[in-house]
Amino acid sequence: MCSSVALLPPATQYNRERGSIFLVFDFCEHDLAGLLCCEEVRFSLQEIKSIMQQLFNALFFIHGVRILNRDMKSSNILITRSGVLKLGDFGLARAMSKGQVQRYTNRVITLWYRPPELFLGERNYATPIDMWGAGCIMCEMWTRRPIMQGDSEQKQISLISNLCGSITPEVWPGVESLELYCKLQLPSDQKRRIRERLRHYVRDMHAIDLIDKLLVLDPKKRLDSDGALNHDFFWEDPMPSQSDLAHTLSKVRRSMFVMHTSTARPGGGAGVPGAGGGAVAGNTNHFHDRVF
Repeated sequence: MCSSVALLPPATQYNRERGSIFLVFDFCEHDLAGLLCCEEVRFSLQEIKSIMQQLFNALFFIHGVRILNRDMKSSNILITRSGVLKLGDFGLARAMSKGQVQRYTNRVITLWYRPPELFLGERNYATPIDMWGAGCIMCEMWTRRPIMQGDSEQKQISLISNLCGSITPEVWPGVESLELYCKLQLPSDQKRRIRERLRHYVRDMHAIDLIDKLLVLDPKKRLDSDGALNHDFFWEDPMPSQSDLAHTLSKVRRSMFVMHTSTARPGGGAGVPGAGGGAVAGNTNHFHDRVF
């Protein structure tokens, strides 16, 4: 994650009039969505492992200090030319309360990366919501585009059911108690098809198994960041290689951000369906992002 800001030398004189505050961060040349838009960039298995390992390490850190990102998507994954990944955009992040029930809003996370519990009205959620998004991002490493692209909440929950199986109390005990369980039209008799769908893209069986354990309907059964980091995917040859990733990125001559790419990639920019954009958009009158 973006864990530090550059501190400028102390000022010798102070302006007591109202002014502006600038945060200066390390510059990241790319975001993951932008790189996946670029046909010239093809990641090897060891490079994919490096990207995902760094992402799970970032999640392990923020979850360890009880922070939810709540906006997992490939355009928020920043990568430097040297292959260092940073989890960015904490505008929707929240601290988790310790020892007490907390009712958060469920109107967060871009639609295509939003977990099923939020569609069903869950407000007392925790770290599994970020892990679902990480699973969606991991799929994109091979498909190069979001795997579930609904244009409404009803359509998105249908796509989730089509991929992960029908949402029932048998596979998700207690789901019937969620507020919207009986109000949404939930597809029935759907089989789980993750392995079937991915085998056309992903040859590594450990990768498919890890994705299968992340895209689990029941958040209590979803793999956490520690479990992901200890999965066989990261401990079988070829091993994760940040140096290989850096070598690949060194050949990319310009910064690749999804908003600047000419490729029309669904889910890449501001037009992505979701609930988070409106909450953040109002801030644009109060700060400016600048590259120095």
